[in-house]
Amino acid sequence: MMRASLLLTFLALPVASKIIQVPLTKIQRNYTETIQAIRATPDVLQAKYGGDGKTGDVVISNFQNAMYYGEIEVGTPGQKINVVYDTGSANLWVPNTRPWLATTWHNIYKHKDSSTYKANGTVFKIMYGSGPVSGVYSSDNVGFGGFSLKDFTFAEVNDYSGLGIAYRVGKFDGILGLGFDRISVGGVPTIMKSLVASGELTAPVFGFYLGDQQAGELEFGGTDPKHYSGDFTYVPLNAETYWQVALDGVKFGSDSVSTTKRAIVDSGTSLLAGPKDEVAAIAAKIGATLVAGREYTFDCSKDIADLTFTLGGKDFSLNKKDLTLGGSGSSCILGLMGIEIPSGPLWILGDVFMRKYYVQFDWGKQRMGFASSVAADSATVIV
Repeated sequence: MMRASLLLTFLALPVASKIIQVPLTKIQRNYTETIQAIRATPDVLQAKYGGDGKTGDVVISNFQNAMYYGEIEVGTPGQKINVVYDTGSANLWVPNTRPWLATTWHNIYKHKDSSTYKANGTVFKIMYGSGPVSGVYSSDNVGFGGFSLKDFTFAEVNDYSGLGIAYRVGKFDGILGLGFDRISVGGVPTIMKSLVASGELTAPVFGFYLGDQQAGELEFGGTDPKHYSGDFTYVPLNAETYWQVALDGVKFGSDSVSTTKRAIVDSGTSLLAGPKDEVAAIAAKIGATLVAGREYTFDCSKDIADLTFTLGGKDFSLNKKDLTLGGSGSSCILGLMGIEIPSGPLWILGDVFMRKYYVQFDWGKQRMGFASSVAADSATVIV
């Protein structure tokens, strides 16, 4: 594996009592920046997969439906950092310098300004397809959505070359992994393990809502009924690695288009990603064209069939609107990308899928729940 990954070590859970909501906010940017963020996705993916009754809510910002992030605070007093809340990795890293040619909006962590900082110095390094992300481990207080983790070990990063243009044009500063301990780089405890061990969570669960061209929400300790309708379809995890489940099948219209048997739900991936041959076959049915070996584009006026993933015996369909990531003139971007994973074929159900379906990540019962998302037009954000 070439990137921060996440695995799970299940804990004996105390009787817990806290729910926190993390708002995910929206930033309007231009079309060119959206394309740049999408084009950076393949390199990142190749590396990635190679208490008392409180809940907490974090606002998740929306960067052109291509990148979602929310705020944390690190140190004492708290220094604000925007992070991608990433279910496809397991480490927290924050920047301690601004990368060369980066935009000035990036926030950085200055450990000299924190009274609770503790040096560690162990080297932290993740190799992406396009280069490394590296730095050193440190410990400090980390807060988000009303929680505060004391003396938490994370990485201070000063080399971002592995993220390329996605980091320079993006609105996020760092990455907060929500995955399992066994794929934590360096074996350091994860955010979820630390939250569960603290005894503060009402339940060892978090719920993810991604807004469509609007803010989203991440709720720790439970789920938010404002953002989904109907009952959850629960699917057990089938590996103690990523948030991975068995995939019963994939259909385009009425045609079966995949023999792949596993899927990962990943909030840090902007597209749907699948085996290259299977994606190419779907694109051919649409009449989509692969541009510069990166994104597929198609005629915006063309009708296309639904793409359906079957999980836990239930169909989850995505229509043309769900699968379209904007475009220029008569050419639209297809929210689908081919990728080869060293560990074998799989589908990555990224933000394209998560905008349509609210996902409950159940750490305690080692399962995921899926329900239809409800728009947040009139929702109240709890901080």
